[in-house]
Amino acid sequence: MMESMEEESASAASQQCPPPPFSWFLCLSLCLFVAASVMIFKNNKKKLAAAPAPQRPPSPPGRGSSWWWCVLETMAFVADNSSGRGFYHFVQTRHRRYGGPCFRTSLFGHTHVFVSSPDAARALLLSGDGDSSSFSKRYVRTVAELLGSHSLLCASHARHRSLRRALAPLFFNPHATASLTATFDALTRSLIQSWSSSSQPSSTVVVLDAALGITFEAIVRGMLVGTLSDDKLRRMQSDVLAVTQAMLAFPLRMPGTRFHAGLQARERIMDVLRQEIASRRRVDINKTDRCNDFLHSLLRIGSLSDDQILDNILTLIIAGQVTTATAITWMLKYLADNTHLQESLRSVQLELAPKHRDSPLTLQQLNGMDSAYKVGGERILKDGHYCFLVSKGRTPGLPGFHIKKGWIVNVDARSLHYDPTIYENPTMFDPSRFDEETKANSFLAFGAGGRTCLGMNLAKMMMLIFLHRFVTTFRWEMADDDPSLEKWAMFPRLKNGCPLHLTPI
Repeated sequence: MMESMEEESASAASQQCPPPPFSWFLCLSLCLFVAASVMIFKNNKKKLAAAPAPQRPPSPPGRGSSWWWCVLETMAFVADNSSGRGFYHFVQTRHRRYGGPCFRTSLFGHTHVFVSSPDAARALLLSGDGDSSSFSKRYVRTVAELLGSHSLLCASHARHRSLRRALAPLFFNPHATASLTATFDALTRSLIQSWSSSSQPSSTVVVLDAALGITFEAIVRGMLVGTLSDDKLRRMQSDVLAVTQAMLAFPLRMPGTRFHAGLQARERIMDVLRQEIASRRRVDINKTDRCNDFLHSLLRIGSLSDDQILDNILTLIIAGQVTTATAITWMLKYLADNTHLQESLRSVQLELAPKHRDSPLTLQQLNGMDSAYKVGGERILKDGHYCFLVSKGRTPGLPGFHIKKGWIVNVDARSLHYDPTIYENPTMFDPSRFDEETKANSFLAFGAGGRTCLGMNLAKMMMLIFLHRFVTTFRWEMADDDPSLEKWAMFPRLKNGCPLHLTPI
């Protein structure tokens, strides 16, 4: 009995004794391994966080897109555009501030990048030619709303290609070109004859007002919508002016604001065009050629909706009338400031004048006016416009810079044309620079690739007609040298409208 109790006591004692030293060592090693692993993981995580991200190009120089900066920049943009300096002053100031080929800012709720590098500009304009392009085209919000979502200038990439295919044949139709040439030449001769009869011995005329009038009538009645009455034509011209003046206004829809007035003017233009479409549909448009104009052709195509037709008729009016009249005005202004060039051009054009003084100019005759063409090219060079492209977030974007998805990239042709590394003495009016071929990617006044202006040749033709008729009839000088620009103008033009003293030859 005693032996049994001793054996049980010994067994219990053996169960309570501590485990062998090896077990403790194993547990301690496991704990140390876990702790070391955690420390190594944390250390590597810190190194990874501290390591630089994969290299990518920097964003263009400039400020971010915070709401307060957007408000400040938009107000500065609108202020310059509503002053006598024009919104180009806003752009030029920031080009000088940031330097380099581009800068970034925030306008009207979007981040904008302004580009003035010739290679980058050309690449951007050509990037819209393929389905996998990095950019699509878009204008600032105010322009897009006033022209309409179906406008060729504001449509998405796919719709732009479709619209361009529908409209392009109309611009290259020989009958339409000859008709516009004859109409504009007749209007120009009538205008100059009226000025000649009042020039005793000299008189003063305001060129811009007259140029806007005859270009509007030629484009609308001679090409786009040939059946509008005189009263509708006058009211539409006034409404088109209101639309253009609202394009860069602050986007407030409140009554009394410029933008609201522009939207109302657009609706009145749309109402006139809708009435015209309804009137033509009351007859069989496929069996009559009584209105052989652009509207008639677009209705017969049948592939475009009414909204597409309406938006693009308005777009063609503004793109044709305003830009061409402005170009004509600046041509005469620069020749008034450079009388030796005016006399040189006159001597060349007078040699051509006896052949067709009292007869309409033909396309063949216009194509032979090399000196006048160079004057027109130099004028256009001084006033390049913008093409607005929206990044889709694909690569390649802007060479050398990172462009985020949704940023609007503005191809700044004006700054490019005034770059002294591209054009010698760019501020000097020198048509002889076109004696030699221009550098590649340096002349983008009419765009490039699939974004080339469809009406480019028609605009050149009207400029040549007006310049030839004018320079062979008058000598002229500026009646007011005020260089201030017109407020709210989408395209820069003189506030005084370019008043000239005319002296008949």
